[in-house]
Amino acid sequence: MRILAIADNEEKALWDFFDKERLGEIDLIISCGDLHASYLEFLRTMLNAELLYVRGNHDHGYEEHAPEGCVCIEDRIFNFHGLRIMGLGGSMRYRDGLDMYTERQMASRVRKLRPMAEMTNGFDMLITHAPAKGYGDLEDRAHQGFAVFNELLDRYHPRYLLHGHVHKEYARFTREREHPSGAKIINCCGYVILEVGKEEYPAQGKTGSLLYDIVTNLKNR
Repeated sequence: MRILAIADNEEKALWDFFDKERLGEIDLIISCGDLHASYLEFLRTMLNAELLYVRGNHDHGYEEHAPEGCVCIEDRIFNFHGLRIMGLGGSMRYRDGLDMYTERQMASRVRKLRPMAEMTNGFDMLITHAPAKGYGDLEDRAHQGFAVFNELLDRYHPRYLLHGHVHKEYARFTREREHPSGAKIINCCGYVILEVGKEEYPAQGKTGSLLYDIVTNLKNR
């Protein structure tokens, strides 16, 4: 599966100088937040691929104009041809506003998702806006990561955590990191093309969770 992951910056290479042949075949687009709705709509249309997104701390414009034709995966686990994708957008709260959370508030969101994660027998990819604490975050309040993301990685061992929020121009930017849980952490600021092998996630309807697999197979008949 070939995934275009994007965050934070509308890249000229993907907009002003868009070239579908240069990008190649894209199966799925994932936005990790802080991007204009029109940018997401453009990529969804031009690449003719499903686009999933979480919200960044600057996406309050989505209240009036959510990205059309795109799927918000906030606080849910989305199944894309067997790939189980959990979405938890937003940043650490550093002022009043939408899509910002305290550590306790984010932990509450995670608790509400745990029954679903148990039913799906885990998940393969965690999509966030902010990083996990200690893995690509910064010391200032606005760019601190969430400790509860580390707990999710340690408990469910997904293959990937994709995030944004820490921009390429920041001095401590690193594109990829390894988490002790085995997850590959990727900062998707700008864009990244990710190749996910079939061996990295269960076949459709074969997660090992009897109820979830039955429901999934019925939906895809």
